[in-house]
Parts: sequence; structure tokens; C-alpha cells
Amino acid sequence: MYNFRFSTVLKELFQANLKRPLSISRQTSGPLTRSCCFGAASVDAWAVSAKLRLLDAARTATCALPRRFYCAKTGGAVELDEQLKKDGADSEAADDKKRTTGILPSLEDLLFYTVAEGQEKIPAHKFLTALKATGLRSGDPRLKECMDTLKESLKNTPDGVTLDRHLFKKCVQSNIVLLTQAFRKKFVIPDFQAFTSHIDKLYENAAELTEGQVADYIPQLARFSPDMWAVSLCTVDGQRHTVGDTKVPFCLQSCVKPLKYAISVHDHGTEYVHSFIGKEPSGLRFNKLFLDEDDKPHNPMVNAGAIVCASLIKHGASNAEKFDYVMNSLKMMAGNEYVGFSNATFQSERETGDRNFAIGYYMKEKKCFPEGTDMTSVLDFYFQLCSIEVTCESASVMAATLANGGICPITGERVLSPEAVRNTLSLMHSCGMYDFSGQFAFHVGLPAKSGVAGGILLVVPNVMGIMCWSPPLDKLGNSVRGIHFCTELVELFNFHNYDNLRHFAKKHDPRREGGDQRLQTFGPMDYESLQQELALKAPLWKKVSPTELHQDSSTTVVYRMDKVGEGN
Repeated sequence: MYNFRFSTVLKELFQANLKRPLSISRQTSGPLTRSCCFGAASVDAWAVSAKLRLLDAARTATCALPRRFYCAKTGGAVELDEQLKKDGADSEAADDKKRTTGILPSLEDLLFYTVAEGQEKIPAHKFLTALKATGLRSGDPRLKECMDTLKESLKNTPDGVTLDRHLFKKCVQSNIVLLTQAFRKKFVIPDFQAFTSHIDKLYENAAELTEGQVADYIPQLARFSPDMWAVSLCTVDGQRHTVGDTKVPFCLQSCVKPLKYAISVHDHGTEYVHSFIGKEPSGLRFNKLFLDEDDKPHNPMVNAGAIVCASLIKHGASNAEKFDYVMNSLKMMAGNEYVGFSNATFQSERETGDRNFAIGYYMKEKKCFPEGTDMTSVLDFYFQLCSIEVTCESASVMAATLANGGICPITGERVLSPEAVRNTLSLMHSCGMYDFSGQFAFHVGLPAKSGVAGGILLVVPNVMGIMCWSPPLDKLGNSVRGIHFCTELVELFNFHNYDNLRHFAKKHDPRREGGDQRLQTFGPMDYESLQQELALKAPLWKKVSPTELHQDSSTTVVYRMDKVGEGN
């Protein structure tokens, strides 16, 4: 809602003149005319103080929006609500009529003018290029209707390339809220091009590293070139950026551990899952044959915990049913982007999995599994999950789903419960990077999980998910280039969990400020500047609740706005 607080400079004016309803023509689209009726007196609006002109500007900003006005009752002041109810019973229909006559531009019109830059027609490629600059892709599932309409519309144009205003509006109307947010830079990373230019530089810095060895204890992993290097990111608003070998499939390996743990908690709840698995870092190698003092695996990020976690998914079902269930869940996390399976890797895993078989039999002896579990069948399922393939691009959407509280950012579909996501990120932060977890938490301060295929699944909560992939590993089993990239990322941006967002001035903050509601304060400024600022902001907000005129000594005008498509 918009709240207008006027200084006591206007007190006498309102007390003297707001004794009868304020006559404001609902057909006026521009600034108030020079003559405004206050009671029986006609006052020249340009002769009163600049404070009154703020009322003019505010009226200009809100004229296109459904609203009601209230005057504070001072003496004989009268509420205007009833009058406006009578005069504006069909206000929305009236506004639509105004838009058709060109008096009030629609959001579609404003978007057309933004992209057209004064031209009467827009080349389709210009719109798509501008869209890409915001971080959105033309293949985004949320824009499917828009893109389908665009293709059909171009078939009916004389040149097959350009769109006039009418056709453009027809194309974008189904996704106007999302597109308006994109072009008005209301996403979590407003200046996406500047941000991605920094990402590209970090990528190039890490590409120069030549240290590390490709894992060879699983024959299929040893076949990857050590020169492979890719980074993909997806924000919680669905902004995408990729650089490097981002379309090359590779196996998740240990990066699947937090994902299957999240599925288990989503299905069974925290208490049940952790009756079988602990929550503490082990301080030991990830494949150690070792349990905690309660004869439970230390956490779900080590092999022992991941094997038990696999036994909890669809307990009692066949491996085929379990595998299909997890694959479908992962595809939902990835927004239906590429999720595959490497049978060759699965066979290699099973043939070289003696250590995991030893861990399995040891846990069977200690009764770590749910009653009735077939341990060898569980190990097969565990090897299958490690052999699931992704690309950097699809895995970044999975990470973004975790960053977005369990809702896939490019489909809007809830995949995981908030409880499952919170638990998963907590354990990734403390246990996700093998024996480097403490160092990573100290220097990077973000939830992450690495795998021996060279992947690092990194989550910046409420901002984005990132997948780094490069096969050469350090002595602890983490990607050399991936660790370097993550470290430099947090040195440049204030993404570390314990960076102070208010006072840490040495780092960049690429995020927007504020939340779902904006509270914006304007200091002293001239009438024209305020009018322009409000006119720019007004089209993005709707459903204005009753406006109250408060009289106090403040000289500040405060505007509180609810975003389109959210709130009441």
C-alpha cells in the first residue's frame, strides 16, 4: 500500500479545505490540472507549496491502479471512500477502457516501448537478445507459451522477422509479470551481465591451473580429459549462465548424496532418517569402515551413511521402482533438463566396490539397516545412484532448487520440503567436502558437495546454485579448479554465510536489496524528479489498499508497494 505522510505545513490547508469531498476527475490521466476544488474554494495548484505538488505526483503515479482515498478526519473532514465506491464501482473496467484508448499504457505497452527504443516495430532477435541479457532463456519452461506464440506470430508477418506493437503484446501477455520483472531488473541479480562478466573472469583464472590427477580407481572416470572445465549457475529467479564444457555429461558420484538424503527426509521426516544416520563430521576418510559410538554412520555424506540412506528410499520396493522414483525426483529438481545414466560406470562401480561391500557387511552385522533390508540389493542401488549422469547446466538447476527452498526456479514446482532442504544444506556445510569440509566452511562459508568425477555442487542460499566440473582432483578428492573458483567467488562477492551485508564494504553485493515488499524513502527533491520516479514505479504495482493522509511534522514522503502477482 502507499502511505503518504505530510508535514504540518499542510495542516491548516487540510483543516480549512477538506470539509467537502475532493473532486478529482477519474478520467484525468496526467498530472492534476491547475485548478483543484477544495470545498467551495478553487485553488491554483501551482501557487501552493511544493508539498502539495507531492500529492499531485503521487496521484499521477497511482492513477492507473485500483485505489481508494481517505482523508484524515480533522474537524469536519469527510471520508471519500463512499463517494469513490459510487463513482468507481467499475473502476477496473474503466481502466481497461482507458488503456484501449491509449490514455493508460498497459504493462505490455510499456515493455514494447522499453525494447523498441522509439521504433514502431521490434525485430524478434532484438527482443530475444534483450531477454538473454536479463538472464532468462528463450527455452525457459515458464516462457513456453510466449515463445510458441512468438513463432506462430512471425509466420503471419510480411517479413517473418519483425513484430508491431499489437503482435508483441499478443506474444508477451501470457508471461507479462515475469517479463516485466526481468526487464525492470527486479530479479535477485539485477545487473546480470556485469555479474556474469566477473564469473567469466573467475573461470579463466581457474582454467590456468594444471595441478591434480583424474580419478582412476573407477576405470570409466579415468577416460575424461584433464582439460575439461565448466561452470554453470542458475539463480532462484531462473537466470542462467554457463561457460566452458557445460553440455558434457558426467556422473554425479558423491554429489548425489545430499540429493538422495533430501529425498529421504522429504519422504520420511528428520526424526526417522536420523534414527539410522548421525549428523556429525567423521574426521575420517569418506570410505572408512567406521561407525559412531551409537553404531550409526556419522552422516549421510560419507559412504556408510549414503548406503544406509539408499536403504530408506522406497523401502520394500524393487530396485527398478526405487531407481525410477529417484530419477523422476532428480529430473524435477533439474527442471526436466538432462538427467541420464551411465551403465558402464555402474558396472565399473560394482566390479571395483570391495570397500563398499565391506562397509555394507559391517553395517549389516551392527544392524544399521531397517528390518528386512537386502544389503546386496541396497549396494546395487547405491552404485546405480552414483552412476546417474548430469551436465553442468542441469546440475546447476538442481543446486538452485536447494537454494530456492525446494522449489525448482524454472518450473515453479515444489520438489522438496523446506525441512529437507534446511537439513541438507546444514550437512553439506559441515560434511560435504570430504576431509576439506572444515577448511571449505571457513574460507568459502557455503554449503557444497564434491564428487570424485570432478563436480562441486555449490549452493548460495536464497540466491543461486552453481555446478563446477573439472576432473583433476587434489589429494583429498576435490576438484582443483572447482575449489579455486569457489574460493575466488567468495573473495569477490559477499556470499560467505558470515559476511556482514551492511558493513563489509570491500566485497561486491550483486543482489537486490529488500524483500517482497519495497519500502522506499524520498528525501527533498524537485517536483519533476519525484513525478518521474513514481511514474516509472507505478506500473509494477497493483491493488492499492486505502490511502490515509497523516499529519505530522515529518517532511518525508514514504511509499510502500506490493509487487504485482504477490500479496493480496
